[in-house]
Amino acid sequence: MIERTLILRSVSWAAVLSFLCSTAFGTTTTTSQAKRKSPVRRAAAAAARPVRAVARHTPVSHMTRLAARRRTYVPAPAWKEPTYADSTVGDTVDGEDLVVRRAAVSALGPFNGSVVVADPNTGRLLAVVNQKLAYKGGFQPCSTIKLVSALAGLNEGIINGNTSLQVSRRRSIDLTEALAHSNNLFFSNVGERLGFDRITHYAKLYGVGEKAALDIPDEDPLPLPTAPPSDGLGMMTSFGEGFNFSPLQLAALVSAIANGGTLYYLQHPHTVQELSQFVPRLKRQLDIRRWVDDIRPGMEGAVEYGTARRASFDQTQPILGKTGTCTDVRSPIHLGWFGSYNEIGANKLVVVVLLTGGGSVNGSVASGVAGAVYRNLTEEGYFGQPRTVSPLALVSTQFFAR
Repeated sequence: MIERTLILRSVSWAAVLSFLCSTAFGTTTTTSQAKRKSPVRRAAAAAARPVRAVARHTPVSHMTRLAARRRTYVPAPAWKEPTYADSTVGDTVDGEDLVVRRAAVSALGPFNGSVVVADPNTGRLLAVVNQKLAYKGGFQPCSTIKLVSALAGLNEGIINGNTSLQVSRRRSIDLTEALAHSNNLFFSNVGERLGFDRITHYAKLYGVGEKAALDIPDEDPLPLPTAPPSDGLGMMTSFGEGFNFSPLQLAALVSAIANGGTLYYLQHPHTVQELSQFVPRLKRQLDIRRWVDDIRPGMEGAVEYGTARRASFDQTQPILGKTGTCTDVRSPIHLGWFGSYNEIGANKLVVVVLLTGGGSVNGSVASGVAGAVYRNLTEEGYFGQPRTVSPLALVSTQFFAR
C-alpha cells in the first residue's frame, strides 16, 4: 500500500512537472489553451496564414490587405523621358500663326510634349510646339487607334452606329459609348472580326506608315507592322500595339474626319514668302463622309462625359476628340495622346497633343492641354475672326474605297 502511494505521487509530480515545462516552453497546446491565446498570438497566427486561404466572404483585416499588396507590388519602370521639360527649345516660329502658337505654348506649360494645331480645311500647320517631337515617328498610338478601328469596322459592315457588342457577362455597349469611354473589349472584338490584312489596309489608307507632311525632311515615319502582335489582333485595334504614329499623322487623320474625308498633306510654312504662296495639297480623298455621323457622337461624348472631360470648358462650343493612354514598353515611355477638332465659329481647328514622361502622363491630361488651347483662343477672340484661305489647288485626285 505504501509503495502504491509513492508510485502514484511520483506519477502525479511527473505530470505536474511536464505540464509546467510544456506551458513555459510552448511544447504542447491543448484545445482549451488555444481558445485562451492572447490577442497578440491570435493576430500573429492569422498573419502567418496565406491570404488565399481566407474565404471569399470572410472579412480581411486592413493590415493583412496591406501585407498582401506589398507582396505583389511591382516597381514602376525607369521612365526614359522626363515628364516636365522646356518643349519649345529648337522650334522655328517664322511663318506660324503667332496667336495660335502663344495659346498652344501657354496650354502645354511645363509638360514634356508636343502640340500640333492645323487647319483641317487646308492642311496648313498653324503652330507646332516641340517640332522635333512632332516630326518624329515611332510612338504607339494607344487608344487613338480606335478612330481607325471604328472607321474600318463601319466601312466593312462589321458595326454600325447602333451595333451593340458584349463587353462583359451582363453588359453590351454601342459605338458611341465605346468611343466616349475608350472601351478596349469593344474594339478588340472589332479587330478580331477585321483580321490583320484589313486592319493594316485601313491604317495605310488613313495615313499610317507614310509621311503626313510635305517638305519636312525631319519627318521620319516608321513602316506598318508585317505580322500581328503576339498578344493578338485585339491589341492592335484597342491599344495600337504594333503601329507607330507621329503627332503629324494623327493631325492629318483627325483633319480628314473634321472636313468629311479630305486627307491633305500637312504643310508648315516657315517664311513670309512660303506663307503667301501657300496652296492646299490633296493627298487622297477618303470615302468616310457617310461614317462621320456615326463616330461624331462618341468623340463628342468623350469630352462631355468620357475620358476627355478635362477638354471641356464651354458647352456651347463643342470639342470632339479621342484620348489615348499607354506605356510604350519598347522605350519605356508613358504616353498621353489627344486628337481633337472643334466646331466653334468660322475657324475650325484640329489640335493634337502628345505628352511623354512618367506614370502621371495620360490621355486625360493631354485632353486638358488641348482644352486650354481652345479656351485661350476663345479668350483672344480668335474664332470670331475670318481667316483668308488660299485658292484650292488639288494636286492629286486619288479616290480610295473598299
